[in-house]
Amino acid sequence: MLPEGKRVKPAKLLLVEDDPALAELLEYRFSNEGYAVRTTPDGDDALLLAAEDTPDLIILDWMIEGTSGIEVCRRLRRDKATAHVPIIMLTARETEDDRVRGLETGADDYLTKPFSPRELLARVAAVMRRIRPVLAGETIEVGDLVLDPVAHRVTRRGQTLRLGPTEYRMLKFFMESPGRVFSRNQLLDGVWGTESDIELRTVDVHIRRLRKAIEISGAGDPIRTVRSAGYSIEPA
Repeated sequence: MLPEGKRVKPAKLLLVEDDPALAELLEYRFSNEGYAVRTTPDGDDALLLAAEDTPDLIILDWMIEGTSGIEVCRRLRRDKATAHVPIIMLTARETEDDRVRGLETGADDYLTKPFSPRELLARVAAVMRRIRPVLAGETIEVGDLVLDPVAHRVTRRGQTLRLGPTEYRMLKFFMESPGRVFSRNQLLDGVWGTESDIELRTVDVHIRRLRKAIEISGAGDPIRTVRSAGYSIEPA
């Protein structure tokens, strides 16, 4: 139960869909569920809307007007401001190669048309349950690690940890998606953005620093190395 006077702001959802009937239906369904929905049929407009007011989640059709959905997804992932925003991609493409391409570009989930609006609502709700503590400014916990985004503090088993700015951003990025494996390129985009020329091996350097910063006596290493894939964080 929320403390008296405290209200959780509605999650901001950006819907990018050029089928007017489907867009109207989805906007109605999500608005009824309490989401603050903005819609556009155009990829270029979607990028502008996301830049003006970063959404909490994006539903993105592959085949849209202007810049294609796959390119919109790629640009959103390259922008530091939107690199963390979950993206659910909608498409009529059914081949495995298309699904893989969408996920490799940075989509978090993939739904093939025709689909049930109820299923899409369920998938969005599942994502929102995962990221809602971050949106509300609440602490994030993964195992014995606790990150307070408001106080900018990290503790482990009651001990306050000292992290550099980059290690803090990297840990927060990991903890927002526990168990998910991020490639070095995804970490570069999510932690540094694309404004600076950072080499891939720099990721490994900061992973080592992060591991050292969160290491305490008697506790395991929560950072998992996945060979040929990248890194993830899991309860130690």
